[in-house]
Amino acid sequence: MALAIFDLDNTLIAGDSDHSWGEFLVDQNIVDRQLYKRMNDKFYADYESGCLDIFAYLEFSLEPLTRFTLEELDKLHQQFMRDVIEPMKLGQAEALINHHRQAGDRLLVITSTNRFIVEPICKSLGIDEIIATDLQIIDSKYTGRVEGTPTFKEGKVTRFNQWLKEQKTSSEGSYFYSDSINDMPLLMEVAYPIAVDPDSTLRKEAESRNWKIISLRN
Repeated sequence: MALAIFDLDNTLIAGDSDHSWGEFLVDQNIVDRQLYKRMNDKFYADYESGCLDIFAYLEFSLEPLTRFTLEELDKLHQQFMRDVIEPMKLGQAEALINHHRQAGDRLLVITSTNRFIVEPICKSLGIDEIIATDLQIIDSKYTGRVEGTPTFKEGKVTRFNQWLKEQKTSSEGSYFYSDSINDMPLLMEVAYPIAVDPDSTLRKEAESRNWKIISLRN
């Protein structure tokens, strides 16, 4: 049994769930429309160019969660799933997941997006094991702070190695599917790095290293 590891955003779904959650908050008039959209787009552009300040972004993006109870957020997320995420799902991504499942591989998503956003998405794809940016909850509300290491860039490797130790398992023979240059640290750690509809920088790296490049959108 091998590990089949997947990035989520722009890999298994045709979009970025974190950025899309910000757009959803704007559409629901939960945040200041002009200011929040401008900052949300700026942080996403920084992410795409590989220069995101993850801590500044988390401080910005997590603040709206502190305004609601967990029950209220659950209702919002159900609407987000229905209106935003479902149209992003990719038939070929679900086929790839099923291919690894039928091969007896262990399925794992590792994503920099926070657990509140991604856990329902991953479960809807049939993946229960998730490593994501974990959020602090006190008195049944999000505090806006992160617990542990954010799963971003080298942080994905740190959290993955912690997970391997906790699970008493090995990364031998593992696959990792990702679209983003931000995932180079983890792509370098696995046996079979696979670029999925990669950004231009990752595509160049993948070509230079003779990594497999696939599309789940064609």
